[in-house]
Amino acid sequence: MLSALSVRLAQSRVGPLGTIFIFCLLVLLISTLSRIGLGLWQAERVAAMDGWPHLLIQGLRVDIATLCWLWGIAALGSVVFASNNVIGRMWLVVLRLWLTLGLWAILFLEVSTPAFIEEYGIRPNRLYVEYLIYPKEVLSMLWAGRKLELIFAVVLSLATLWGGWRLSGRLTRNLRFPLWYWRPVLAVMVVAVTLLGARSTLGHRPLNPAMVAFADDPLVNSLVTNSAYSLVFAIKQMGSEEDAAKIYGQLEYADIVATIRQESGRPASAFTSTEIPSLSFNQASYSGKPKNLVILLQESLGARFVGSLGGLPLTPNIDELSQQGWYFDNLYATGTRSVRGIEAVVTGFTPTPASAVVKLGKSQTGFFTLAALLKKHGYTTPFVYGGESHFDNMRSFFLGNGFSTIVEQKDYTAPAFVGSWGVSDEDLMRKANSEFRALHAQGKPFFSLVFSSTNHDPFEFPDGRIQLYEEPKQTRHNAAKYADYAVGEFFKLAKQSDYWKDTIFIVVADHDSRVGGADLVPISRFRIPGLIIGENITPKRDQRIVSQIDLPPTLLSLMGISDYYPMLGRDLTQVSPDWPGRAMMQYDKNFALMEGNSVVILQPEKSAKGFQYDSKTQKLNDHAPAVAALEKKAVSWALWGSLAYDQGLYRLAN
Repeated sequence: MLSALSVRLAQSRVGPLGTIFIFCLLVLLISTLSRIGLGLWQAERVAAMDGWPHLLIQGLRVDIATLCWLWGIAALGSVVFASNNVIGRMWLVVLRLWLTLGLWAILFLEVSTPAFIEEYGIRPNRLYVEYLIYPKEVLSMLWAGRKLELIFAVVLSLATLWGGWRLSGRLTRNLRFPLWYWRPVLAVMVVAVTLLGARSTLGHRPLNPAMVAFADDPLVNSLVTNSAYSLVFAIKQMGSEEDAAKIYGQLEYADIVATIRQESGRPASAFTSTEIPSLSFNQASYSGKPKNLVILLQESLGARFVGSLGGLPLTPNIDELSQQGWYFDNLYATGTRSVRGIEAVVTGFTPTPASAVVKLGKSQTGFFTLAALLKKHGYTTPFVYGGESHFDNMRSFFLGNGFSTIVEQKDYTAPAFVGSWGVSDEDLMRKANSEFRALHAQGKPFFSLVFSSTNHDPFEFPDGRIQLYEEPKQTRHNAAKYADYAVGEFFKLAKQSDYWKDTIFIVVADHDSRVGGADLVPISRFRIPGLIIGENITPKRDQRIVSQIDLPPTLLSLMGISDYYPMLGRDLTQVSPDWPGRAMMQYDKNFALMEGNSVVILQPEKSAKGFQYDSKTQKLNDHAPAVAALEKKAVSWALWGSLAYDQGLYRLAN
């Protein structure tokens, strides 16, 4: 069919601009069919927003703008260079490559979009690019868990490249070239159409995703664009998004500092530095011999997988342990990626629309972490991981900011199981226990971050450890149950060890898996388990709303570490039980601040919106303009992170 079509088109002797126009029609067809298909897949959410007219009309607008960016210069080049001489023939080769690769990129991104939406609840964005930095891990994951999709992608790519090259070859035979006196006119017309089409507006700002957004559902808004446009826009923003003020608006420096200090719950007298505005002295609630600290960071373990939090019955060990320690019923993650969870739990840093500080350049040395503080107190600070620590830039960030040693996949001898992401969680937990026993035997106090990886696509773990929740074996639910098994095995070993009585432990998730939903920020999908446990920890269930950033100050207080640090989270040992709590969540470019049941959400280039969160229905209700006081707090929190990172304000005093 493609061959017959190309023969007919070739016989019609189209010009270079006609060739580009035909490829544009193909892309419009692909993008429109993909948008309709995705809309039908998410028909309930699209219908709830009355979104079909907007989806199709504004979607066409975005597609036309995309084509102008993609091939506008190619069209101008064809007007200038296309001819029968050597330069003209060379240009036709360039044009064919340009058209073929452009067609392939558009089609490949659209075909990969459903899998990305299934995982992240939105069209491809910066995460799509960030994962490409680690091809070994990503290809291993895809081959282990998505062989058919990977094979299909390769076959489709080869077919598209072959078909696009053949079609462009047919269309560029026997071309008719414009006469020389028409070329300046055509060039002006091409430039005008390209600029107008790419901007898609005569207003001050050119087309951007915020301009065509119309719903309170981020996924539906993202369907209006195409995946190529969404991805390129995200890449473009990566250079400037470290400054949240460009996204959420401006506040005076003094207002930001005054607000975040007040909202930290500390007295004004605790802040004594003008160089480091958030630096304060914090007196620990425990006054005995300082304790060790172990953070067991669980991959993708949202509350919906935890039985004791009303989720699926997948965590019998954590459920049992929850009765032995300080258990949080309403703990919320700050984001949707592991590095964001690490950022919150290890540094206490507030979330921003940029990447987590683990991956940013200015925070690779001299940035505050628990490890940096505790190293000053004589602690040994190992990071224990089952995979390769270079992933997500963890190795560089940790070694530059206080961690003394890194244990990774190459350091395991005869592991019980090795999967795409490294050794199994049970190997990880056994290794961690042996490291802690050795440090205790040497009389060294220690702080360690232990980061699991089994509960991650493609969900590989050893046979015979758990009774499967469902078939087949390699599913998210079974992997979550296995991760819980490994936690249980660790505590069996820890309770029999000499270091048990001298150590505070916390089991906490980095984030939920597949965070998505119809709300601007799906609050319920940020809820995660958190359990502080140790020999002298009084068992209780804490109903307050708590953020991951509250955990590091609380842990230091329980350890008996009194010191200056720049963290703004609350020490929950010294906060009134009547405090309703607060949490902050970054969901792509949307930022949510929740105090009690009141929520304010900031969006790029839009007014803040206010809601009431119903924890029973897990929905945001009563959409209304944001309360001014709460909005100012939200903007202050959102801007503080970017400001502190950019100006190097989040550190210990020299």
